[in-house]
Amino acid sequence: MADSPPLAIIDWGINSYSGWGVNGLNLALSWLRDGSFLPVCASPMKAEHLDLSPLEWQRMAAVLRDSADLCRQFEAYADQDITVSVPLLRGLGNGLNSGRAAGNTLVTGKPTVGVCYLEHTALDAAALERAKPLAHIVAGSGFVQRVLEGAGIGPVTTVLQGIDPTHFHPGPRAGWFRDRFVIFSGGKPEFRKGQDLVLLAFRAFLQRHPEALLLTAWHSPWPQFARSLETNPAVAPPRFKEDGRFDPAGWAADNGIPADSIVDLGHVPNAAMARILREADVGLFPNRCEGGTNLVAMECMACGVPAILSANTGHLDLLGGEGHCLPLRRQGPVSHPAGAEGWGESDLEEMVEALEHVWRDRAAAAAIGAAGADLLAGLTWDRYAAGIAAILRQSP
Repeated sequence: MADSPPLAIIDWGINSYSGWGVNGLNLALSWLRDGSFLPVCASPMKAEHLDLSPLEWQRMAAVLRDSADLCRQFEAYADQDITVSVPLLRGLGNGLNSGRAAGNTLVTGKPTVGVCYLEHTALDAAALERAKPLAHIVAGSGFVQRVLEGAGIGPVTTVLQGIDPTHFHPGPRAGWFRDRFVIFSGGKPEFRKGQDLVLLAFRAFLQRHPEALLLTAWHSPWPQFARSLETNPAVAPPRFKEDGRFDPAGWAADNGIPADSIVDLGHVPNAAMARILREADVGLFPNRCEGGTNLVAMECMACGVPAILSANTGHLDLLGGEGHCLPLRRQGPVSHPAGAEGWGESDLEEMVEALEHVWRDRAAAAAIGAAGADLLAGLTWDRYAAGIAAILRQSP
């Protein structure tokens, strides 16, 4: 009988609804399939936050059980820093800050490898100290690698996140919006993601093309970040529902978008997004910054939908050669007290013209969509998981 794969701890939450959660979930599923590691999560996992097939549930059941056992062990050392004798992946955000594991513990592995997605480019002395215990850092984009290495942090290797090609691939539409020109926009609502720019561009385009429909996936577990959209004085302040959730349709109405010109999808599990994305004629992503490569944009492209991408930060890794997307090259500066080097403010006229190009020439748009799908077919979660596994094995 073959030996069991070695254990590896993922120290951020795993679920089917957030960017980090989907990342950890697909990392775990890939390792379960190829036997690189036996994944276990250092944060409590909830079955109701996972959207899996019956086959996936059979394999993930042991991960949920083992993760619960591990979390109970950590809770016995509440509020302490502890060291374990197995590899650990530590999720890193702005300032190289990380969440804490079960019991509010800070866990160090042998080795500890950081997985970093940051947007703010100013790294202070405290951030440099947080990097010292890390044997290696996996950067979610070339942008992040340049920021880290520019601060003297290393070793750093870029490993781009992936898509699940069994879900996200070109395919037929159901035809829910047969008489509409559908513009998709996704991502948690915040200034960095640029939903304010999407509304402005869509409003201008709608005046010329009343059949246009804005299809949004602007859900977020952290609706408070939507308040950052107040930064742009050209749009009305974001609106919230009585229960505190962000109200995309209400906000759109406040900005002159008729109710029949927007459909908000609400809370959608990742695996269900593919059939929705294929209903779109174009994806619009004027994001001011992406620490990764924008998972929603990647999934849109993988489905063969032509994508309009701001040419900045993590998006640059998706531009490839000519013809994979419609890049927004006119990027203005953006200021932020925590550092915004490399961020970009997309030009409204260029955004509208890109939409017009797709509307005018559907054949050319389809060719762009097909080229984007070909590019993304090579950026899978299995590729991502293999890259991280190799770094874990090689790190002291």
